[in-house]
Parts: sequence; structure tokens; C-alpha cells
Amino acid sequence: MRFIATLTTLAIITMPLHFADAQDSQRQRPRISFDEVLRREDANKDGKVTQDEFKAPQRLFTRLDRNGDGELTKEDFAGGDTRRNPRGAGQGAPADVNVLRDVVFGKGGDRDLTMHIVLPKEKRDSPQPAYVWIHGGGWQGGTKDGGVGKVIPMVREGFVGATIEYRLTGEAPFPAQIEDCKCAIRYLRAHAEKYKIDPDRIAVGGSSAGGHLVALMGTSGGVKEFEGTGGWPDQSSSVQAVVDHYGPTDFKAFVSTPGYEQHDKAGSPESKLLGSGDVLTNEAGIKRVNPITYVDKDDPPFLIIHGTDDRTVPPNQSEAMDKALKSVNVESTLHLIQDAGHGGPEFAKPEINDMQRKFLLKHLRDKHSTGE
Repeated sequence: MRFIATLTTLAIITMPLHFADAQDSQRQRPRISFDEVLRREDANKDGKVTQDEFKAPQRLFTRLDRNGDGELTKEDFAGGDTRRNPRGAGQGAPADVNVLRDVVFGKGGDRDLTMHIVLPKEKRDSPQPAYVWIHGGGWQGGTKDGGVGKVIPMVREGFVGATIEYRLTGEAPFPAQIEDCKCAIRYLRAHAEKYKIDPDRIAVGGSSAGGHLVALMGTSGGVKEFEGTGGWPDQSSSVQAVVDHYGPTDFKAFVSTPGYEQHDKAGSPESKLLGSGDVLTNEAGIKRVNPITYVDKDDPPFLIIHGTDDRTVPPNQSEAMDKALKSVNVESTLHLIQDAGHGGPEFAKPEINDMQRKFLLKHLRDKHSTGE
């Protein structure tokens, strides 16, 4: 709400309203000053605004991020016109990538599900690893658009990127969300030749609710009850690496942690995911949605990142995930960012980005081509 108010103030104080031409009878939205966005949102003062720094709704970030790279820079404000591009995120993307928008990958219930696929502009002859981003939003909000910027760094490292939609809890409760995510992986494998993907090297990453879903994707490979009927049943939905940003795991421990008890109530995001009333009254549902339930020695390596001052998802969720993986000798790295909250600028620092990059390269790059 703070940033929305800022936009209104900017329109009144600094900028006249711009009107559409004669072919458009509706008044256009006011333009927005990059300097004002930078002054209010650039927490680490590095001259750009990342998704984690941006405190207003993510749909507004998507509108401002005209090149779809996950950062607000002067390039996005060139010419001053920051009204939504009607063709959406990914238009005017960085010159070294191509964004294929709204590719239908399967069915969720009776409707199409779509993903954005991000490809390197330079053609490659050999199959490449893939990195798939799953958005957050409490399983009840969010879109795939913001994920374009999340995968671009790895596309520049030779990966194919994808960012997917899944049914939210207002449409269907669990397991619809994990069914849709798994369908997306099966689609990419079924079309590996088309997109130059190595089907044996697919990683997933996500934050918050997306972190929960990628953790569950990592541990539930082969769990048939989560496959759904969205398409490509002859393909595997398993993944080879997981990057989990502050995802919930054990809802019982979550809602019992002092300061987080409100998440137990009917109407909380966790309750909506379970499709029931109070969380603690649904023991079977708690066990079913918990990625830890399915941990075994065959799970892929995990990189788990969480803020120690996260007031939305307690750090004990990531700590429990890390402990469970290590108990069966699965490689897991837990990195706690001191004093960081639920996302924020600390997660966009170079050392955190480099940590993720090195993790994905370690586990998914072609060792034969690198001489290792």
C-alpha cells in the first residue's frame, strides 16, 4: 500500500496525466519516475531494485520490469513510459535471451496450464541442463512472471530456464499444486529435444510456498499419488537438484512455534492448502504436504536458504528439512542469513547469488564438456 500511495503522489506532484490517442478512449496511467522508485525501494543502495527489495505487490513489479530480467534499472524506465506492456513480461528481455511466453504444458483440472521458457539467444548443439522456478504467494497468490528474472542468470550459464504456473488454493486445494509442478517437469522431458534440454539434468528453485513445492518435488520423486493427470504420463517428474528459499515443511511445528500460532487458524494460507479448518486438527493432511515425509537416500542435493528473522515462516522449517536429508546421507546445505526476514535485499546479495550459481553448476553442468 505504501508504494501504491507513492504512485498517486508522483502523479499529482511531478507528472501530468498522459492521455491516449484518438484510437484509445481510455486515459493512460501516469508515468513513474525511476529516481523515486530507487530512492524508496533500493534498500542496499546499489542503483537497482530487485524483486526481494520491492515491497509492493509483485504484479506491480512485473509491470515496471519491462525487460523481464527481475530487476528495476534505468533500462526499464527508458523514455519514462512505464505503463504495462500489453504483451507482458519478457518483452524487451535482455538481448542474450529469448522468452517463449505462455507455453501450454498440460492441464490443471479442465484448463490449460502455461509456463514461460527462457532460452539463450545463441543456439547450442548439445542438450543443456534446465532450471525451473516455482513462485511463492502462500499457495493462494503470485504469478510465474517474476520467475523470468530468477532463471536468466542460469540461462547465461548455459541452462534452459522455465517459470511455471500452478493452480492456487482458491481454485483447488492440495495436491493440485504439486501435481501441476510435476506435470511441468514431465512436459520439459517430453520436449527435451525441441528445447535442447538434457532430461537427466533438471533443477528446481522456489521461494516461500514455491520453496515448499520444490522441496516436495525433490523428495516425492516416484510418489504416484502426486503425479496427477495433467499430461505426459510416460515421463518422470523427478528432479536432480533443489534450491529452497524459506519454504514451509512441517506444518505442525510451524503453527506451534511461538509467534506463528495465527497460521493454525481456519483461513490461513496453510489451512487453505490443506482444504480444512484449523491446521492442527488435520494430522493426515499435515503429514501429506510435508516434504520430510518422503525423504529417502535417493533424493537429490538441496541448497536451503532462510533468514533468521523470518516472521512469516520460522527458520525451524528449513532446519528440519536439512536435518532429515542429512539423516539419510543426502547432500544438503543450509545457509541461514543473519537478521534477514521473509525475502528482502539480503537474498539478492552477490554472495547469495553466487552460492546458488555454484550449487547448480556443481550438480548439473556437463562434467565431460568441462574436463572434470
